[in-house]
Amino acid sequence: MIALTPQYPPYILDMKPGPQVKLSLVSASPRFLHELKRTHHNGELTRKDLGKNVVLMGWIQTRRDHGGVIFADLRDLHGITQIVFNPQTSTQAHSNADQIRSEFCLAIQGTVSLRPEGMQNPNLKTGEIEILVTNFEIFNASQTPPFPIENDIETNEMVRLEYRYLDLRREKAKAPLLLRSKLNQIIRSYLDQRGFFELETPSLTKSTPEGARDYLVPSRLYPGEAYALPQSPQLFKQLFMVAGFEKYFQIVRCFRDEDLRADRQPEFTQLDLEMSFINQEDVFSLMEGLWRRVWKEILNIELPAKFERIPYRESVSRFGSDKPDLRLSWELKTVTDIFKNSEFKVFRDVSEKGLLIQVLRVPGGEKLSRKDLDDLTPLGKTFGAKGIAWVKLNDPADHVNGWQSPIAKFLSSTEKDALIKATDAKAGDVLVFCADTPKIVGESLGSIRLHLGRKLQAFNESEWRFVWVVDFPMFQWDAKEKRWVSEHHPFTSPKREFFDTFMKAPDKAYADCYDLVLNGMEMGSGSIRIHKPEMQKEVFKLLGLSEKEMEDKFGFLLSAFSYGAPPHGGVAFGIDRFAMILSHRDSLRDVIAFPKTQRGQCPMTKAPSKIDLEQWKELHLVPILT
Repeated sequence: MIALTPQYPPYILDMKPGPQVKLSLVSASPRFLHELKRTHHNGELTRKDLGKNVVLMGWIQTRRDHGGVIFADLRDLHGITQIVFNPQTSTQAHSNADQIRSEFCLAIQGTVSLRPEGMQNPNLKTGEIEILVTNFEIFNASQTPPFPIENDIETNEMVRLEYRYLDLRREKAKAPLLLRSKLNQIIRSYLDQRGFFELETPSLTKSTPEGARDYLVPSRLYPGEAYALPQSPQLFKQLFMVAGFEKYFQIVRCFRDEDLRADRQPEFTQLDLEMSFINQEDVFSLMEGLWRRVWKEILNIELPAKFERIPYRESVSRFGSDKPDLRLSWELKTVTDIFKNSEFKVFRDVSEKGLLIQVLRVPGGEKLSRKDLDDLTPLGKTFGAKGIAWVKLNDPADHVNGWQSPIAKFLSSTEKDALIKATDAKAGDVLVFCADTPKIVGESLGSIRLHLGRKLQAFNESEWRFVWVVDFPMFQWDAKEKRWVSEHHPFTSPKREFFDTFMKAPDKAYADCYDLVLNGMEMGSGSIRIHKPEMQKEVFKLLGLSEKEMEDKFGFLLSAFSYGAPPHGGVAFGIDRFAMILSHRDSLRDVIAFPKTQRGQCPMTKAPSKIDLEQWKELHLVPILT
């Protein structure tokens, strides 16, 4: 048992290792903590500091008793310094050092000394020196941690999240948060230099569900009514433009009650930005400059002066996705016309129905086994494909024996020649086919493209391929609800050439919107907004809102637009995703200080948790008891 001296709040810690010891102030003065201040951090002392009397503070990383001399590594946010308790330096300090264990928090005073020859550590900035301790004070003892405070530990993530405050003591866990802090500083500096104002929007606002579910906050003062936590500051930032601020940004917390996965959290942070009197190119130029600066200052990498642009329909046709990963050069080719009169009934029927047949050429596909290729069918079925066909080209010119495939015998020589010409296929390649609706074909082959690209290690992993995907459809038809829905959101303006026609032909209208994609991941989305009340009402009407619903949900916005709203537009980026990519992590949980699990729970605080009956009553609600 360890009892603290009376100057500390009395409590008992059950310490499994070591004998019963009494923690006490180890110093010439009982006011050591108050009279001495930290002189250095634990990552900065070097050979040039030899002989200095220093005061360091932090946590014990490891402790080693080498036959009468005790060594320990003292850790803080900035690094590690080796400290030495030697009876020749201080008999009292050495005697009391026997109390110290891993993760004890303490202050030490001592002299900077050169480490003995052969005991220096070239991997540490402080690896040439050590501190000969004369005094020390234990601020706080520590129980044995539930896992080692080391980078390479194999501990269940739920345990690490339950003790997240200990997990964050590890360099590997804290590094993404420090990177994230630097990212925020760069963003603020960049936008401040360009005349932006950092303005705040409400966290308790009106529920206007459109897409993901809102998190609702019941009102105690207004029974039966509720606030919503914002999914985005979208409407408020548009109102800032109406108010005349012209350049707004905010690094803001947002909330969406949706199903979770590795790149989703119920609460997330985004860079939100809006400008007046601008066009799409103004947004692109501003944001490309920002991300170039971020990559240069954080990774020391020069990004291109201008990012690529790809229209939505071209992206889907070439890559099977509106989030193309351009590190992989493989593209889909449309071959529907080749099979109009084919003897292969499956392809002929699809062609006659006006559906789509596409093929993906897989260079070096000869390395794939028969099982690898057969496993593509269940992968395609997850997107609705009835089947996936494939051909191994051992010798493209040998139409009889050089085409290895269950479907080869159904393909004519003319069709085979046409496929070689369309795909530029070579010996050793594999052709993968899908025939169905454009959506099913694109999603199936797009997924197979990425799957096989990873399997064959065909990605250029050192590349950073940014691309703006532009010219999205303004609307899409929801067959389940039998109504039009917005491709992005209902405040997105049609492109100018569709101003007068989007109501008559919503399926043909393109929106003035854009997504920024990096290595196959959507990093942000934005648009030029509707700023005329008449056009905004027309969009609401097309989406099925009645006049009453328009007024109830968006009356304040329509009213604001009637007072000389300027043309405006903006964009929002996921800060969590940028931090994840910049720190080379695979999960958003790694870059969020206190994340939720994939089930939306916090193992540390046990949230969400039950609340007592009186709290329910105050909110005029009745709990569902299970």
